[in-house]
Amino acid sequence: MKFQVGYQSDRRFIQYIVQHSEKIQELYFPWGDFTTGRGVVQGYDEQKIMEEDLKIFSEKGVKLCLLLNGNCYGRNALGRSFFRKLGDSIDLIHSTYTLSSVTTASPVIAKFICSNFPFLEVRASVNMELGTVEAIEYLEEYFHSFYLKREYNYDRNVLSRMRQFSRNKGKKMYLLANSGCLNYCSARTFHDNLVAHQHQIAEMDNAFLFQGLCSLYLDDEEKRKKLLGKSNFIRPEDVSAYEELCDGMKLATRTNYNPLAVVTAYFNGKWHGNLLDLTEPAHSEKFPSAILDNRKIPADYLAKRLACDKKCENCSYCVSVLENAMVKLNDIISMDKGV
Repeated sequence: MKFQVGYQSDRRFIQYIVQHSEKIQELYFPWGDFTTGRGVVQGYDEQKIMEEDLKIFSEKGVKLCLLLNGNCYGRNALGRSFFRKLGDSIDLIHSTYTLSSVTTASPVIAKFICSNFPFLEVRASVNMELGTVEAIEYLEEYFHSFYLKREYNYDRNVLSRMRQFSRNKGKKMYLLANSGCLNYCSARTFHDNLVAHQHQIAEMDNAFLFQGLCSLYLDDEEKRKKLLGKSNFIRPEDVSAYEELCDGMKLATRTNYNPLAVVTAYFNGKWHGNLLDLTEPAHSEKFPSAILDNRKIPADYLAKRLACDKKCENCSYCVSVLENAMVKLNDIISMDKGV
């Protein structure tokens, strides 16, 4: 399996990516003040550092993917000046770096790129939440590939059907491997819209701080017990089982506090630490006195999740797995001391 990895300016992370470029399908990155699923580039210095890093990746032959996956572009969404600026930016990036694709959540941006830059692969963002044959058919004229709705990472029937359909249509299908978003989040669209405008929101005298519905949900101790069953992240150990079910996997690393841990875990296909540290967003802070020990996840976990009927209200399997794999830090300290 090859991976799409998100840019972050962490030097150890960049060095590791360069050294293991054979594992990289693409490196994806933002540009300037074009909003993405994680906001915009913060300032001139950050942009310049990224540009120098992109040169390094390009010299190593790493393919690059431009992110235009903001959930909202406000009044610019259809503006002539916006698309003129977008076209000029893509011209510049393509002439300077190894740009091979663009990921977007806008069908209008997709149409614009297909018409003006036919040599680029246009990919439907995971933020579009595409999970049915109909959803792909409506968009097939302007998208060459798509990310499958993350909630289907553990649904073998949907994975197989959508993979076969995409092959028949000459499309590529990718999965987001390490999302920390809870399944079927009711506030996801609202939250994505906030992120798209976060640089503008930061300028306001705001009455509220919205940390995400998942964060509020997991504040409740009883609800935290259901975390595993409401999650869709794929463990590094289970990636090989998806070889025939997708064309590649995306690793969310742009805001993870330790992106090096994420890529080393997935590149090596194993992780001997807190499983929650690998996700974005990470929910490890909701378990301050314990870790979800990946080594305690049972061997049949993947098979059970792929085949389950998703009627969580009638099943306690994931709750039991979480309970048995959650290790208290005091117990770890005691074991280390031989107590």
